[in-house]
Amino acid sequence: MNFEELSLSDGLRRKIKSLNFSQCTPIQEKTLPLTLQGKDVAGQAQTGTGKTAAFLIAIFQRLLETPPKQPSGPSAPRAFVVAPTRELAVQIDQDARALNPDDQFRIHTVFGGMDYEKQQKQFQEGVDLLIGTPGRLIDFFKQKCFHLKSVQILVVDEADRMFDMGFIPDLRYLLRKAPPYNERQTLLFSATLNFRVMELAYEHMNNPVKVVISPDQMTADKVQQVLYHVEKTKKIFLLQGLLEKKEMGRVLIFVNTKMAGEKLCNRLERRGKSVQAITGDIPQAKRLKILEEFKQGKVTILVATDVASRGLHIDGVSHVINYDVPQDPEDYVHRIGRTARAGAEGIAITLACEEYVLGLEAIEEFIHQKIPVEWAEEELFIDLPHTPYRHVKGKLPAPRKRSDFKERGRSSSRPRP
Repeated sequence: MNFEELSLSDGLRRKIKSLNFSQCTPIQEKTLPLTLQGKDVAGQAQTGTGKTAAFLIAIFQRLLETPPKQPSGPSAPRAFVVAPTRELAVQIDQDARALNPDDQFRIHTVFGGMDYEKQQKQFQEGVDLLIGTPGRLIDFFKQKCFHLKSVQILVVDEADRMFDMGFIPDLRYLLRKAPPYNERQTLLFSATLNFRVMELAYEHMNNPVKVVISPDQMTADKVQQVLYHVEKTKKIFLLQGLLEKKEMGRVLIFVNTKMAGEKLCNRLERRGKSVQAITGDIPQAKRLKILEEFKQGKVTILVATDVASRGLHIDGVSHVINYDVPQDPEDYVHRIGRTARAGAEGIAITLACEEYVLGLEAIEEFIHQKIPVEWAEEELFIDLPHTPYRHVKGKLPAPRKRSDFKERGRSSSRPRP
């Protein structure tokens, strides 16, 4: 389906065209005809397939077609998006500003780790589209910086992640403060529509239409997956070889722990690589700066824990490397989904060592396929230390004598005092 076939305003069409969007992705093709008619939708699709644009287009068209209610008191957003992570909230904000028809709607995004007073003051200017994470949204709501009585369309993004991070009580609180489900349009998007997610949907949505895209293929078509089995002690040397001997552009490397990320980043820096690391305890301002440098190409290698595996949309990521095999199968899908986004091609490399290899079986069961295995040749390892044994060609080492074991005049056979 072409975007021209949809009933969209001229301003929204111009914005879509300026972003070089022409053909709808499968999730957009299935959901937009429903959401533009005002129906509630619960959508599932693999990561990187345009879910964010799908609900943002529906939001802006709804705001253009529906007259606003007269606000009273604090800011009264007409559209409301809840996201589980700061990175995802920032990404939605950027996409929303890019799609904002004629830049006529006021967009405000709130999340933890940034200037609290600055975010608070922005409510005084009014807001049409409010985006945020549950904790910071509830904080400002209880301070009466905004109310949800005027919300016409509400979106819950990455609902399965909300469960994983323990945000469901906060999410339910916000949903109950919005108008009743039959007086608003509600959209829910998730990587998986499991029983818990659908229970949430049926409780807070008005007879939602369930849309599932590619349920049997959890990974994007154009991601070329590769698996290397390697000893833990040799993994860093294989990684260095891959980075230097394979043609790689912008690389995203995932590790399982903060400590592993810091050590890996330091190791690559010493080899002269342009590399930065983002982990859970890095201040939000610094994290956003690092991500911006990675997007601009000032940093070519980004090392990250799973805090960054969702919500990142960075064009041109040629390779994703799982330096550590993730222990949650869904994290594997979200990690490799950072490449081959929106129809592009990409390569996902996984290094399976003895510490994390047991998680591989669950991943392959989850994605319904075996990850193709390649065996690394010796020349692919860089700086691999050799055994410090001096071998004389054509001769065997001389047998060791009993005198070699004597210490301070005592034989090794006698007990030491």
